[in-house]
Amino acid sequence: MGRILMIGAGGVATVAAFKIVQNQDVFTDFMIASHHKAKCDKLVDAIHAKGYKMDIKTAEVDADDVEQLKKLFNEFKPDLVLNLALPYQDLTIMDACLACGCNYEDTANYEPKDEAHFEYSWQWAYKDKFEKAGLTAILGCGFDPGVSQAYTAYAAKHEFDEIHDLDIVDCNAGNHHHAFATNFNPEINIREITQKGLYYENGKWIETAPLEIHKSLTYPNIGPRESYLMHHEELESLVKNYPTIKRARFWMTFGQQYLTYLDCIQNLGMSRIDPVTYEAPLHDDPTKTVKVDIVPLQFLKAVLPNPQDLGANYDGETSIGCRIRGIKDGKEHTYYIFNNCRHQDAYEETGMQGVSYTTGVPAMAGAMMFFKGLWRKPGVWNVEDFDPDPFLDVLNKQGLPWHELRDIDLEL
Repeated sequence: MGRILMIGAGGVATVAAFKIVQNQDVFTDFMIASHHKAKCDKLVDAIHAKGYKMDIKTAEVDADDVEQLKKLFNEFKPDLVLNLALPYQDLTIMDACLACGCNYEDTANYEPKDEAHFEYSWQWAYKDKFEKAGLTAILGCGFDPGVSQAYTAYAAKHEFDEIHDLDIVDCNAGNHHHAFATNFNPEINIREITQKGLYYENGKWIETAPLEIHKSLTYPNIGPRESYLMHHEELESLVKNYPTIKRARFWMTFGQQYLTYLDCIQNLGMSRIDPVTYEAPLHDDPTKTVKVDIVPLQFLKAVLPNPQDLGANYDGETSIGCRIRGIKDGKEHTYYIFNNCRHQDAYEETGMQGVSYTTGVPAMAGAMMFFKGLWRKPGVWNVEDFDPDPFLDVLNKQGLPWHELRDIDLEL
């Protein structure tokens, strides 16, 4: 029995749901829950409209409320809870899993609502609790984090005696034909991009100004794109698990128009995450006013295009991979492992764009690894703590095939 409860009904969750119903030999019972049950029902209708037949349960739950989560978990009794909600909610969902004896998986590490900061320490602190409960927690099983860590683990297993330099490169060369839009939750996306950069070199973490370091990198089937050094969570676990690494960095591409809009948003104060008091007329009686606290970034999210609605007109493709330098049999060796994903292919299959697809497919694949007993051990684990081979094999078959280039100029 593969009894899975997915929390979330956004773009990534939509892709994961489609992939779950495509693999009913593994996933036998399925529930989708989110803060708005109507979104879950709409997702189920979209799945059935594509011709897939599965009895999918839906529910409404506040993922910030441990008691609500516990009630839902005790009613449905899932073997695995797949958390595709917001990173703010990781800990409450983990607490509910521990209370109800459920295993856990997510795609992004915890960050507090009132601070634009993310690291694994909060979730790693749960390791002993999950071990004692005999439960598995799989952290960060999207693409980056997630597949990027499986690529690194695969390289360490098959290509290198020692990894010395690791550069994770993420390019979205697609065009959604909007003046400004984010490819996933705008609040999380903008918080991430506007943080200070961080990379690892010779045993130390080095901080940079946001998007301070950048250079042009050439991506397969795409060509050169300006790429910016950012802080990204998987570096934290990778340098811990592969101590031969001397330097680890994460790079992401942004177009100049996107950066211009982002600069304007910051200068206007719309990227702030602290509340601003605003006096507004009442909806039911405009002659009366009320003071409300508005978080500018949350308001901005409400007026920007919904990432779930970008797919129809999205063209181009993504290219995400790991460029690795190290030693094999006493000689220097370079290795580039990557996936390219076309936005229109993702949309035709799931109704979502490629950025959602590249996260949702690995989320399903990680759950499949759990149900097959391949990624199942008590404790809290990152993706590279497990055997990458069967996971990458599933990605090959489920829409994210990977490619390899050896002993080339990595440009880094």
